[in-house]
Amino acid sequence: MSALLMGLAGSPHCIAMCGAACTALAGRCGGARPQQALVGFHLGRLLGYAAAGAVAAGSVSLLAQFSQLTPALRPLWTLVHVAALGLGVWLLVKGRQPQWVEHLGRGTRLAPVAAGAGTAGGWQPMLGPLKAGMAGTVWVAWPCGLLQSALVVAALGQHAASGASIMAAFALGSSLGLWLGPALWWRLGAPGSRWLASGGWAVRLAGLGLASASAWALGHGLWTRIAAWCAS
Repeated sequence: MSALLMGLAGSPHCIAMCGAACTALAGRCGGARPQQALVGFHLGRLLGYAAAGAVAAGSVSLLAQFSQLTPALRPLWTLVHVAALGLGVWLLVKGRQPQWVEHLGRGTRLAPVAAGAGTAGGWQPMLGPLKAGMAGTVWVAWPCGLLQSALVVAALGQHAASGASIMAAFALGSSLGLWLGPALWWRLGAPGSRWLASGGWAVRLAGLGLASASAWALGHGLWTRIAAWCAS
């Protein structure tokens, strides 16, 4: 229940941090059917989170050893947030996505299956959701503080199955934001939508949220180091 409530409460965070990437992934893998790819992504994400919870609960000592690598990963964490800050400022100023993001999010249409095609052709509509599902299984590697907090809760489980159920509950709760984000974006960006014709206000709003979150994270990390240095 704690993990489920943590995921529900963190849905706004999930929209801000992963909503754009999830939307681009579903569009890239799904083509003309991004909703099906989004379903595959969430199923894969659920499996990946459950597997990580099982590992966390079944090997607490391994998790403790992994936590010792945190200082080595801190420069990478800083670079990720600096890049996110730059992207947010770009979106806020320009009101549009960079060209490489536009190319990433532009889905490729799957060729229609001809009548009487072989068995291999019948699998073609499933390739998009399958690719999205494979990406979802490794989503647990995303550098997210909320996700790491959920893994700590999963480590309190008595056995691997308990840890897996805890992380599955967290995945279900946090999936609300990753459902609403892409759905809202596709609705606003639909052809003929009056919101699409009103300008790049939605892109600028997303850039403001992304830049604010990254600036706060960088400032908080810097202030923590200054406070620790002053205390010593």
